[in-house]
Amino acid sequence: MAASGDPGSAESYRSPLAARYASREMCFLFSDRYKFQTWRQLWLWLAEAEQTLGLPITDEQIQEMKSNLNNIDFQMAAEEEKRLRHDVMAHVHTFGHCCPKAAGIIHLGATSCYVGDNTACSADHGWETMLPLDSRSLHGSPELEACPG
Repeated sequence: MAASGDPGSAESYRSPLAARYASREMCFLFSDRYKFQTWRQLWLWLAEAEQTLGLPITDEQIQEMKSNLNNIDFQMAAEEEKRLRHDVMAHVHTFGHCCPKAAGIIHLGATSCYVGDNTACSADHGWETMLPLDSRSLHGSPELEACPG
């Protein structure tokens, strides 16, 4: 995944603090694009594991998912979320729309926590991005100097 982190886009986390202090790379790690691409990657890995265990999942379904990992229709997902009132199911339906042969196996047997918790864990590598920037971006900042202790 390329980290563009452009403010105001799906590749960027939007927050006043992010606009002032976060790098483009950190904004990307907390962006909608990163989150939902990670969900799709997790669903692909789940389907591959389920296929290995003998569930009736075809190579064609797996390939269709692989081919559409980055093909996210954010408008459709927003409409689905408004209709369903569930972010994970909105993205299951959106992914299924561009993967019609795999639609029935996306998220098969999983709970919403599968993507939510594992995406949060995958952001752990964000520390590698943040720590080198931490001392440069905070050193001498009025906000840090105002902190007690």
